[in-house]
Amino acid sequence: MARRLTSFSKLLITLLILLFLFFGGRYLLQSTEFGKNLTEQAEQASAERESDNSASKADNESSDNATTTSRASDDDVLKVQLVSWGGYAPGLYFNEGAKASTRSRYYKDYGVKVEFILENDLFNALDAWIAGEYDVIVQTADAFPLYTAPKDINQFKPQAFMQVDWSRGGDALIAKRGINTANDLKGKKVAVTVPSPSQTMLITALEAAGLDYKDIEVVKTSDNFKAAELFRSNDIDAAVVWSPDDIFATQDVPGSKVLLTSREQSNIIADIMFAKADVISKKGKQINAFYEGWMKGVAELKNKSNQEKAAKYLAEFNQLSVDDAKGMMDNVYWTTHGDNLNFFGLNSGFKGMRGGNLYEKMSRKFVETGDAETEAPGWRSVINTSAITNAKLTGNAHAAEKSKTFQPATEAEKKTPAFAKKPVSITFNTGQYQLSENAKTLIDLQFVELAKSYGNVKIRVEGNTDSTGGYQMNKDLSQKRAKAVCDYLVQEYSMDRNRFVIVGNGPDKPVAGCESNATDACKAKNRRTEFQLISS
Repeated sequence: MARRLTSFSKLLITLLILLFLFFGGRYLLQSTEFGKNLTEQAEQASAERESDNSASKADNESSDNATTTSRASDDDVLKVQLVSWGGYAPGLYFNEGAKASTRSRYYKDYGVKVEFILENDLFNALDAWIAGEYDVIVQTADAFPLYTAPKDINQFKPQAFMQVDWSRGGDALIAKRGINTANDLKGKKVAVTVPSPSQTMLITALEAAGLDYKDIEVVKTSDNFKAAELFRSNDIDAAVVWSPDDIFATQDVPGSKVLLTSREQSNIIADIMFAKADVISKKGKQINAFYEGWMKGVAELKNKSNQEKAAKYLAEFNQLSVDDAKGMMDNVYWTTHGDNLNFFGLNSGFKGMRGGNLYEKMSRKFVETGDAETEAPGWRSVINTSAITNAKLTGNAHAAEKSKTFQPATEAEKKTPAFAKKPVSITFNTGQYQLSENAKTLIDLQFVELAKSYGNVKIRVEGNTDSTGGYQMNKDLSQKRAKAVCDYLVQEYSMDRNRFVIVGNGPDKPVAGCESNATDACKAKNRRTEFQLISS
């Protein structure tokens, strides 16, 4: 009869089997060719699993951080085209860089993603916008008619919804030796990029001198860099360029100078952003967030420490040094929410330069210069103010820019050389200095817009008479007439009284060729009021 194994015997046998398997397996793996091959295959498989796990972890981290976003896979990203310009620092600052990111304030505060794309070729940008590659693109209010007038573009119903900045030094008119005022441009060759805001600067400079496009020879270029190159040649007398080419070009041409910049023409070149009407409707949440976040960025950049961060992002975006980025930022004024209310006509009490003034003026001018076949649709039909009116922004940080405060006129400013002189024939009754209604209308039409455009400079108003009557009487009368003009501008347009330098010349400065006051025509020419722009 067989005997049963005890529990101890079973345990002992199990241990012996395990020892045999362990040492036998070890011998097989270490001492045989088959074992070595099996070990190598196992190690390779393990390494591949570890690599796959690391890649998967990296992908997950990339997805979590969302440092970049595929345009094709994420239709919720608001795609915004920019050019190399310091005005865009607030948006890059608020977005924590150019890429769509969950680190962005746009995502943290509003749950939307924004991607900024650099494209300096405006024709390429427009084509991409038409194709739907960009939701929002940039332009200036004065050049916007070139986008809204043509039927092939207008069919997409472009609508401006935001003002970004005013150029304050980024654009310049440079001139060679012998050209000391805008008046001296008459008959000269001037290089200018067409179509572009440079035309607006040139046209406004000519207007301040009582001149027009037909009074100069316009040499058209395709971009501002070429305008600067042409200036270096012997064939060009003046050019409109971007900073810092105004400095470099004048350094290269002995005797040349910067005649004026957008620091003087402080309210003439305004960057805007626009989108298709259906995009604003479809992506209303993103557009509203984009505007409000940008305005918060503007408010925060009033703190100098935040400007350091903005300069870093602007430098990265444009592949520049941080110092160069700071230089770009110094040439603009970032417009606030309050400025946007003014610019888009939402503040009925505002009497300064509005977007509609720039847009509608240049709509007419582009037809005159041959750059557009027809005038563009009215301003109100090409704007969308929903983002502005929906924004919840209050407080001084979002207030509009205040008008420049001027110091009282000095005796020296009565003789300071002017960079532009515009004669306006304001008629007064004999021996009188009160402005007639016709005289007021003449001032409204021929000077007020210029005064708004050149918001940072002083205005010297010189009254002049013919030689009829006593000398001292004419001196006193011309002084009173000049003062009457200034009083009207102060009362009607809320201009700073200290901005004006009042001079009464009497008969001392007759028009060239009419020094003798021999004819009624000459006497009429001499009874004039002259507006002169002088740097303050």
